[in-house]
Order: sequence, then C-alpha cells, then structure tokens
Amino acid sequence: MEIHELTIHELHDKLKKGELSSVEATKAFLARVEAVEGTVNAFITVTKEEALKDAEAADRRIAAGDMQPLTGIPVALKDIFLTKGVRTTCASRILDNFIPPYDATSVAKLKEQGMVLVGKLNQDEFAMGSSTESSHYGKTRNPWNLECIPGGSSGGSAAAIAAREATATLGTDTGGSIRQPASHCGCVGLKPTYGRVSRYGVIAYASSLDQVGPVTRDVTDCAIMLGAVAGFDPKDSTSVDLPVPDYTRALIPDVKGLRIGLPREYFIAGLDPDVQKAMDEAIATYKGLGAEFVEITLPHTDYAVATYYLIATAEASSNLARYDGVRFGHRSDQAQGLIDMYRKSRSEGFGEEVKRRIMLGTYALSSGYYDAYYLKAQKVRTLIMQDFSRAFAEADVILTPVAPTPAFRIGEKSADPLQMYLSDIFTIPVNLAGTCGMSVPAGIGKGGLPIGLQLVGRPFGEESILRAAYAFEQATEWHRQKAAL
Repeated sequence: MEIHELTIHELHDKLKKGELSSVEATKAFLARVEAVEGTVNAFITVTKEEALKDAEAADRRIAAGDMQPLTGIPVALKDIFLTKGVRTTCASRILDNFIPPYDATSVAKLKEQGMVLVGKLNQDEFAMGSSTESSHYGKTRNPWNLECIPGGSSGGSAAAIAAREATATLGTDTGGSIRQPASHCGCVGLKPTYGRVSRYGVIAYASSLDQVGPVTRDVTDCAIMLGAVAGFDPKDSTSVDLPVPDYTRALIPDVKGLRIGLPREYFIAGLDPDVQKAMDEAIATYKGLGAEFVEITLPHTDYAVATYYLIATAEASSNLARYDGVRFGHRSDQAQGLIDMYRKSRSEGFGEEVKRRIMLGTYALSSGYYDAYYLKAQKVRTLIMQDFSRAFAEADVILTPVAPTPAFRIGEKSADPLQMYLSDIFTIPVNLAGTCGMSVPAGIGKGGLPIGLQLVGRPFGEESILRAAYAFEQATEWHRQKAAL
C-alpha cells in the first residue's frame, strides 16, 4: 500500500514502530497533491515548506518518546480556519491577502498534538453553498467523477480525502457542509453537537449554526480527530464545559438492541432510486446486526429549509458587515469617499451567492419584517428542536439519507439557487436542532458515485453515532471503495 493510502491509525502505527518517518509521509502526500491538484483543485494554499518543518519537528518528538495520535500526521484544513502566518481566504476575493495573527482553537489543538499542516482547502465562498462552485479560486471537482461537484461547502475537505491528498481534514457544517460533501465523495464526515468544538478563530457564517468537524477515510480516524478538537474553550461563549470522552472506546461492532429511528418525512417520493436502494440495504444490514427499528416523525421537517435560510442569512448579514475595506481584506482603489469605498470594496470583494444571502438576511432583519420573518423562523426552529427531543424518547439514533441524490453535475443547479438549497433538506434540521450527525459511506450509485448514510444522535451523543457507524462500516465494504482518480 502506498503511503498516501494510509489512514491516521495505520500511519500512526508505522511512525510509532519506526517503519516510516513523518518527513517521508509528508513528502509522499505533497507529491500526491502535486500529481492530482491540476484536476481536482481541492487546495487554495499548499504549505510545502511549513509542512516539512512540521514533519521534522514531529520526527524529533517521536524520537523523544512524546507521541500522540496525530503526531506527524499530514492534515489539511478548510480555508475558513485562522492559521497564524498562513493565508486564510474563506475562498473570497475580499480576504485574498489576509494573513491571520493567531490560530483558531481547533487548529491550536491539532498543533499541540504535532500534526503536519499540508495546506488550506477550497470551499464555497464564506461557506455559503452546497457544491464548492462559488469559490473565488475556482471549482473543486469530485475525484469520483471530475464532471460532478464534490458537495459543499466543505467540498475541498472531502475531495482531498477522496483524492488521498491528506490523511484527514477539518471542515465546518452550518447546514450540512461536512456531511453532504462526505456523502458525495465517499468519506466519513461528522458534525458534532453545537458547543462540542470551539468556534473561536473560525470565520463566521451563521454563528448559531456553524460547527467544526472532521472528514476522514474511516470511522476510527473520525473518532481520533473529534477527540483531538473537542472540548471547552473559554474564548468561545457558546462552548460547553463537558468532559471529552475517548471516542475510540465507542468503536465496538455491536448494535444489538440499539433502537434506530426512521423518520417518515425523510423517506419520501422523489428520493433518487440509488439512494433509496442504499438506505434499504443499510436498514437490512443493521437488522442483521440485531438493531431494532422504530418509525418516528419529525413533523416540522417541511419548514426546515425556509427556516434555515432566514436564520442563516440574517446572521450572515450581521457577521459579514465587518468586511468593509477598512481593517483588513480587499479595499477598492476606485472609491471616492468613505461610503463609496464601503460599497465598492464589498461589491468587488464578494461573489454573487454571498451578496444574495447578505441581501436576504438584511431584508429579514429590516424594520417591519423582523417579526414576520426572523422571529417566526426562530419559533419554528424551537418546534424542530422539540421534534428531535420527542424522537429521541423513542430512538437511540436516527437513520436518514444524507442527500436526496448522489453528486450532481457541475453547473447543473447554478442557475437555480432554490434547487441548490433543497439539496440540503435532510441535513439542515440537525443544525437547527443543534445536535450531532454524521455521514458514512453506504453505497455506490449506477453512475459510479458514492452515497452516504446519515446517523443522527442526541445532543452530545457522538459516541452513539460513532458506535452505530463503526458497526455498519465493519459489516460492509463501502468505506474501502476508492475514487479511480
């Protein structure tokens, strides 16, 4: 097996035994990036020099007997995480020249373990999108089919894993932005419970919805990455002070007696036949493992997309007001006066989708419309949270599709934003409820594209979905399938 094919735990074992050095591993991944980036475009910035320095430091640390699960492991980050001294763009022209003076907390935690940063990954601009087509730095392509999207907004994070350009990546999930690309690229992707991982140093899109999580090749790696970044952070007022368990201990291939809920609203007419087939086979697999199924209802699902696109855009309107051409980022050199500088800097710096969402959010928050739109959306959000609370009285985990279809073709939905928004219909409710969910490879469609299974857990129930995911993974071979790039 080539070095770039190794998982975190496989590479860790080789580093620990001295069969491989971190420098050798890092050079192998950098060579892989160089070989495939011309077709995939998963990276915005490749940090070759920094990576080799990190790898040398990791090798010294390993030689001294100070080794943690991620020491010497090549990792890449969505370009939404602040990285000290390394350009952070959020895939936007407005931040093209921004060099952060500090690290995001999640990045600092990975550095404490001795990870090797190989680069910053492409995404939808300011994480606003479902296809990674809105990036200022070009579209990312799906390694399984270069004519298809990788999903979004963490499309680079998933594509880099599928293309074997990094051992693991971090993404963010506001309405499905980890789970949906993980599904489309045949990876494992986990959105933790809101408050489980610090958001400090993560460029904000919608502050009450954003959450940091890992994208990996298998469930074991996912548990390792989650354990590395989870935990209380006093710098993040929404971070929850709870102990962080050893998530790898939840990885037992036993789900006997586990109650799995099937929400009737998610298994609907119009679901792609390949997705339906993958879900039916997954249910049969779990039954064979001894899990019990119960039908549940999440009655306010139909309102989730509309609710999300009021709350998320309203928060985006507020969060993106700071990009004014004054303190950092792009400043127009054609402006005549202060107000004109604000207007032109923002017009030149933001892409079309970001502008659309800022305008939607500003309208929803405006005088005379606040109660009718934003306030009502918050009330519906409460109803959606209550739906999940009632469902978890009957089920331990919930099983659903991740997306209604496998990955669609590049450009297929670009002219129809509403159709693009509806591609996240099964993931958005989990963000609104603030609970945890993950995508696990569960099939390959007739077109040769991966299909993911979504497992949703109670708030701070990451161990339960990791256990269910691991049991499914060990009983199937889907996670071993590879993109023929």
